[in-house]
Amino acid sequence: MNADSPFTIQRLLDFLERLERARIWHRLDHIRDAILLEVSVPSGKWEIEFFADGHVEVERFRSDGQIGGGEMLESLFRKFRD
Repeated sequence: MNADSPFTIQRLLDFLERLERARIWHRLDHIRDAILLEVSVPSGKWEIEFFADGHVEVERFRSDGQIGGGEMLESLFRKFRD
Protein backbone atom coordinates (compact mmCIF):
# COMPACT_ATOMS: atom_id res chain seq x y z
CA MET A 1 0.00 0.00 0.00
CA ASN A 2 1.61 3.25 -1.15
CA ALA A 3 1.35 5.83 1.65
CA ASP A 4 1.00 8.66 -0.89
CA SER A 5 -2.08 7.22 -2.60
CA PRO A 6 -5.55 8.08 -1.28
CA PHE A 7 -7.59 5.45 0.51
CA THR A 8 -10.04 3.40 -1.53
CA ILE A 9 -12.02 0.31 -0.58
CA GLN A 10 -9.87 -1.69 -3.02
CA ARG A 11 -6.69 -0.51 -1.29
CA LEU A 12 -8.14 -1.57 2.06
CA LEU A 13 -9.12 -4.97 0.67
CA ASP A 14 -5.65 -5.42 -0.84
CA PHE A 15 -4.05 -4.48 2.48
CA LEU A 16 -6.29 -6.94 4.37
CA GLU A 17 -5.36 -9.68 1.92
CA ARG A 18 -1.69 -8.88 2.44
CA LEU A 19 -2.11 -9.18 6.23
CA GLU A 20 -3.92 -12.51 5.82
CA ARG A 21 -1.21 -13.91 3.53
CA ALA A 22 1.40 -12.90 6.11
CA ARG A 23 -0.75 -14.42 8.90
CA ILE A 24 -0.72 -11.16 10.86
CA TRP A 25 -3.60 -10.82 13.32
CA HIS A 26 -5.94 -7.92 12.62
CA ARG A 27 -9.43 -6.69 13.43
CA LEU A 28 -11.72 -4.17 11.77
CA ASP A 29 -13.79 -1.65 13.69
CA HIS A 30 -15.45 1.73 13.20
CA ILE A 31 -14.29 4.81 15.10
CA ARG A 32 -14.88 8.52 14.54
CA ASP A 33 -15.50 8.87 10.79
CA ALA A 34 -13.15 6.08 9.77
CA ILE A 35 -12.61 2.37 9.41
CA LEU A 36 -10.15 1.31 12.09
CA LEU A 37 -7.81 -1.58 11.44
CA GLU A 38 -6.07 -2.91 14.55
CA VAL A 39 -2.97 -4.97 13.80
CA SER A 40 -1.03 -6.96 16.40
CA VAL A 41 2.60 -7.87 15.83
CA PRO A 42 5.13 -9.31 18.31
CA SER A 43 6.72 -5.90 18.97
CA GLY A 44 3.44 -4.07 19.59
CA LYS A 45 0.27 -2.89 17.95
CA TRP A 46 -0.72 -0.64 15.02
CA GLU A 47 -3.94 1.31 14.70
CA ILE A 48 -4.60 2.31 11.09
CA GLU A 49 -7.55 4.58 10.32
CA PHE A 50 -8.91 4.83 6.77
CA PHE A 51 -11.01 7.98 6.27
CA ALA A 52 -13.69 8.61 3.63
CA ASP A 53 -11.85 11.71 2.41
CA GLY A 54 -8.94 9.50 1.32
CA HIS A 55 -6.38 10.05 4.05
CA VAL A 56 -4.92 7.35 6.25
CA GLU A 57 -3.54 7.74 9.78
CA VAL A 58 -1.21 5.20 11.41
CA GLU A 59 -0.35 5.06 15.09
CA ARG A 60 2.14 2.53 16.48
CA PHE A 61 2.35 1.29 20.05
CA ARG A 62 5.63 -0.42 20.88
CA SER A 63 6.25 -2.98 23.59
CA ASP A 64 9.13 -2.44 26.00
CA GLY A 65 9.58 -6.22 26.07
CA GLN A 66 8.85 -6.53 29.79
CA ILE A 67 6.27 -9.09 30.83
CA GLY A 68 4.68 -8.73 34.25
CA GLY A 69 2.40 -10.85 36.34
CA GLY A 70 -1.13 -10.33 37.60
CA GLU A 71 0.04 -7.56 39.91
CA MET A 72 0.29 -5.30 36.87
CA LEU A 73 -3.49 -5.34 36.45
CA GLU A 74 -4.11 -3.29 39.61
CA SER A 75 -1.35 -0.93 38.58
CA LEU A 76 -3.04 -0.37 35.21
CA PHE A 77 -6.39 0.39 36.87
CA ARG A 78 -4.79 2.85 39.30
CA LYS A 79 -2.98 4.60 36.49
CA PHE A 80 -5.82 4.78 33.94
CA ARG A 81 -9.08 4.97 35.90
CA ASP A 82 -11.27 8.04 35.50
